Amino acid sequence: MDNKSAQKRLLVIDDEENMRHMLASLLGKAGYLVDTASDGYEGLQMIDLNQYDFILCDIKMPRIDGMEFLKSARDKITDTPVIMMSAYGTIDTAVEAMKLGAYDYISKPFKTDEVYLTLKKAEERESLKRENFQLKERIKRIKEDYNFGKMVAKSRVMQSIFSLSAKVAKYDTTVLIYGASGTGKELIARGIHFTSDRSKNSFVPVDCGGIPENLLESELFGYKKGAFTGALKDKIGLFEEANRGTVFLDEIGEMPLSLQVKLLRVLQENEIRPVGDSKSKKIDVRVLAATSKNLEEEIKKGNFREDLFYRLNVLPINLPPLRERNEDIPLLCNHFINQFNKRLNKDINGIIPAAMSLLLKHDWPGNVRELENVIERAIVLAEGKLLAPDNFPSLLEKRVGTDLPDKIFKGYSLKDAQKALEEILIKKALTKTEGNRTKAAKLLEISHPSLLSKIKAYKILS
Repeated sequence: MDNKSAQKRLLVIDDEENMRHMLASLLGKAGYLVDTASDGYEGLQMIDLNQYDFILCDIKMPRIDGMEFLKSARDKITDTPVIMMSAYGTIDTAVEAMKLGAYDYISKPFKTDEVYLTLKKAEERESLKRENFQLKERIKRIKEDYNFGKMVAKSRVMQSIFSLSAKVAKYDTTVLIYGASGTGKELIARGIHFTSDRSKNSFVPVDCGGIPENLLESELFGYKKGAFTGALKDKIGLFEEANRGTVFLDEIGEMPLSLQVKLLRVLQENEIRPVGDSKSKKIDVRVLAATSKNLEEEIKKGNFREDLFYRLNVLPINLPPLRERNEDIPLLCNHFINQFNKRLNKDINGIIPAAMSLLLKHDWPGNVRELENVIERAIVLAEGKLLAPDNFPSLLEKRVGTDLPDKIFKGYSLKDAQKALEEILIKKALTKTEGNRTKAAKLLEISHPSLLSKIKAYKILS
């Protein structure tokens, strides 16, 4: 036996004294710490006192036999491999023992090597189980580290935001989320809600800029029958609908001043008044808000109330644009590929480096939402299993239409222009052949070694 068996604790349960003595001596010399029991009853007492790495158990015994031992001990030894032994064994007996949770079965009389081999197999299985568990835990931690709600990111700035959002989710603090369009403001708000104690109740998003001003008040606070023409019955508003949950006020900077006063009352008094009602209603709602505007500038312009700003800005979260955290782009691409593979029934395995280079160089004015749309379009266009530059025509046209001609026409050197043109054509050929350098060399009508040399010289990812 190898040193891995050293200090492993083992219990031998057998009614034959000679068998107990022989196994205790044999396995003791192999490095195991061996305890013995004369039947299943004594075995049950032993497992109450000690934790065992392995158990060798006879089947035919007085008082409590091996099968009864397995049934009674099942909940106490869930992680302990039990090897059954019997001189009266049949296939049916072995199968029954396995059903009751036994790891293996050996027939008496057995050779010394057979016991060693069975224990060694059990040790290897336990080692693999531990490694598998540790790997799953590591993958789980990595996923948790890179996720908050439905957002994924690994950049330091986003990890900080995820951490802050997870902390603030525990409290009913009002949060104001800043960020350009498409940065994921609503996803952060949803993450905060679904990580909070309010997660079992409603999350109600409201687009403050998307609802006409004359309808926004009744949408938010509801109305009484007869409050205005067409109000044929009472209607509850979005705040009341979100009672004990969360209201997310998106683009709060677009809310008209007349409604800002009423929202301030909601935040101060925790009550609403439906349109046409003389009485107020108490509500229990957490408010999260978001804006792409600079509200302090809007205050100076007279478009936003300063007192409401301070009520909302208790804990600000600033989401950076995607161009400032392009290390998140590969992770986001993988996330969207998995998402659209399921939705579109596709089987895309990844993005070739030349295409990823295009994605990393783009400035993403539409942020994560633009990236999501670009990946969806690329997956629809893709014919192979890898996304190539020609699957991103809008980005390719932009690169070809701006940067590449500059390289050719910059200065007066024919040599430099020739190199720039070579680089363009090599990239084009690699795109056409999905990174196959042999086929690309044929398209370019140059030798394979010559292509490799130029790829290295121009530092082309392929």
